[in-house]
Amino acid sequence: MQLNLFFRKWRRRSARYASSHFSSIQIIVFYYILMTMISLGLFYIPFFRNPGSHASFIDMLFMAISTISVTGLSTFDIHAIFNNNGIILLEVLFQVGGLGIMMISTAFIIFSKRRITLRQRQLIMTDMNQPRLSGIVRLIRITFVILLWFQLLFGALFSVYFYIRGYFDHWHEAVFHGFYQAISAVTNSGFDITGESIKPFEHDYPFLFMIMFLIFIGGIGFPVLMEFREWRLYRKTKAKIPFRFSLFTKLAVLAFVILFVSGTVLIFLLEKNHLFKDLHPSVQWINSMFYSMTTRNAGLQIHDLGDFQITTLIVFSLLMFIGCSPSSVGGGIRTTTVAIIGLYLYSFLKSEDNINIFGRRIDEDDVRKSVVVFMLSLGMCFFCILFLSATEKQPLISIIVEVTSAFGTTGLSLGITGDLSTVGKITIGALMFIGRIGMLYTLMLFVPKETRDLGYEYPTEKIIIG
Repeated sequence: MQLNLFFRKWRRRSARYASSHFSSIQIIVFYYILMTMISLGLFYIPFFRNPGSHASFIDMLFMAISTISVTGLSTFDIHAIFNNNGIILLEVLFQVGGLGIMMISTAFIIFSKRRITLRQRQLIMTDMNQPRLSGIVRLIRITFVILLWFQLLFGALFSVYFYIRGYFDHWHEAVFHGFYQAISAVTNSGFDITGESIKPFEHDYPFLFMIMFLIFIGGIGFPVLMEFREWRLYRKTKAKIPFRFSLFTKLAVLAFVILFVSGTVLIFLLEKNHLFKDLHPSVQWINSMFYSMTTRNAGLQIHDLGDFQITTLIVFSLLMFIGCSPSSVGGGIRTTTVAIIGLYLYSFLKSEDNINIFGRRIDEDDVRKSVVVFMLSLGMCFFCILFLSATEKQPLISIIVEVTSAFGTTGLSLGITGDLSTVGKITIGALMFIGRIGMLYTLMLFVPKETRDLGYEYPTEKIIIG
C-alpha cells in the first residue's frame, strides 16, 4: 500500500515537473525515444528470439527504430532472428508506432473508465497532430475502434482466404500470416518476415486489391476516417442538421486521389514496355496501381526493385518523400503539405493574394508551415544523400531510394540496408525517427517552452527576386 502511494506521488511530481519544464512536443518525442529503448530491450529476450540467433547492438537498435516508426527497413533477415513470439511482439509494436503512443494509452484509459486530464488531452492533441482540444478523445475512441475492427475483420478474412487458396497447408499458419498481413497493411509497417514480401501473391489480384484498400485506410488520416463514419450515420439517420466535410478531409482526399492516379499513370507509362511488357494491359494497370499505393508508405512489393528502370525508382522516391496524410500511420512531408504548396503556386501565377479552395481560404500560417516543412525536408534528404554517397560504396539510385524510404517510413530498399556502415545505419535510423514524428515537430523540439512577443514590427523594404 505504501509502495503504491509512493509511486502515485512520484508520478504526480514527475508530471508537474515535465509540464512546467518541457513542451508537449518534447514530452511526446521523449515517449517515442523511451518506447524505442523498451523495444530494444524486448528484442534481446530469448523468448522472442530463435535459438543461436545473433545480431549486433546497432542492428537491433536500427530494428527498434524501424519498428516504432513502422518503416519496415531491416539490416537482417527477420525470420532468421525472431521466432513466432517475436513476430507477434512486432505486431504489438506496430500498433504503438502506427496508431501512436497516446492513442494506444488513451484507448486503455477510456476502456478502463478512468479520467483523462487536461494535460493528457494536450499530449494527445500533439501526438495526433490536431489543431484543437475539442473532440480529441472522441477522435481517439472512434479511430481506434475503426482501425482495430479492420485489422480483425481482414485478419480473419485473409486467414480463411490463405487456407482455401492453398497458400498454407495448416490452419495455424494461415491464421498467423493472415493476421500479420492485415496488421502490417493497416499500420503500413511493411516488414518482410518471409524473405519474399508478398511476391507469392503477385497474380492474386483480389488479395492485392484488399491490401491496397487496407493501406488506404491506414494512410488517409484518422480525422478523415471519423468524418466518413459520421457522414454514413448522417445518411442513415437523415438528420435535419446538414453535414459538411471539413476542409482538411476534402484536401487530404483530393491530394491522395491525385497522387494515386498520377503515380499509377507514370508507373504504367514507364514500365509497360519494360518490366510489365509480357503482362496483359489490365494486369499492367493493377501492378501500377499497387506500386502507386504501396510506395506512399506500406513498403510491400511483388517484384524485385532492381528490375525497375531508374526513372521509375525516382518516381518511387518522390512518392515515398511525400508519404501519407497527416494524423495517419505514415510519414513523409504529408499530402496536404504538397497540396498547399501546389495551390500556393497556382494562386501566385494568378496574382491572387489568398489561397481559396472548396469555398474556404487556407490560413497563411498553414502556408508558411507547408513551405518550411517542404524546404527543410528536401534539404535534409539532399544532405543525407550527399553524406551517404561519401560514406557508403553504393550506387547513387540505391542511396536515393534508401533515404526517401526512411524519411517516408516506407521500407522499400534496393537491398543495401544490411551493407550500410555504422554511420550509414545511424543516419538512416535518424531519418526514420524524424519521418515518424514529422519535420515540423522536429523543428519545434528546439523551440523554448515560453516564447517572447516583441510587440512591434520592423518597416517593410522590397528586394529583387528572381
